[in-house]
Amino acid sequence: MSTKKYSEEQEKIARFAKAMGHPARIAILQFLAAQECCFFGDIHDVLPISKATVSQHLKELKEAGLIQGEIEAPKVKYCINQENWQIAKKMFMDFFGQPICKKEGCCK
Repeated sequence: MSTKKYSEEQEKIARFAKAMGHPARIAILQFLAAQECCFFGDIHDVLPISKATVSQHLKELKEAGLIQGEIEAPKVKYCINQENWQIAKKMFMDFFGQPICKKEGCCK
């Protein structure tokens, strides 16, 4: 049995990637990112998916820390979590910016 652990950074980037691993969640993030301020309303009104499905996707994004939401009756307020958004942005940029295949011609 292996006792090796993944780094905290590997765990975090994987969590962000998992949360973004569905087209509906990408659409939700794009929609919220395009808003001038937090969105008060029902996101299912602007996306082609059911209310229950939207709720499941919002839960996943919120648990990953990419969005935040608060109930302010009768609506819910949703926003991009700006701190975690910047963390995720940096992590993905670092991940995809790392050098690959240092031996010339090996991965062509």
